[in-house]
Amino acid sequence: MSGWSIHELTAIGTAEKLQLSSRRGDGTLRRPVPVWVVRHGDELYVRSMHGREGAWYRGTLTRHEGRVSAGGVERDVGFTDADSSLDDEIDGVYLAKYHRYGPNLLAGVVSPEARAATIRLVPR
Repeated sequence: MSGWSIHELTAIGTAEKLQLSSRRGDGTLRRPVPVWVVRHGDELYVRSMHGREGAWYRGTLTRHEGRVSAGGVERDVGFTDADSSLDDEIDGVYLAKYHRYGPNLLAGVVSPEARAATIRLVPR
């Protein structure tokens, strides 16, 4: 089990967006940013559409921890790199969940750059 409760997985995994705040070096939280979130099995994932150069993604690298909020759930989390062997499966979840946004927007979340910036959210 991932450490997420079934309620948390369902609430966050079905939410349209997640509010993500990373921790600065001094421990304070950065301003939350809205990010698409997907559930794959018992794990939750987010991707930076701007790849590793995205501002919020770079913020997660400072302490590899922060806070997320979605679907009525707020939780402190750790940020870890996702297993790249899951890229195709995670692409499929993004495409299924956000298909209504069309291929132009979805191309940004399944691009090689976004795949390289896939983060697994780990409850703390």
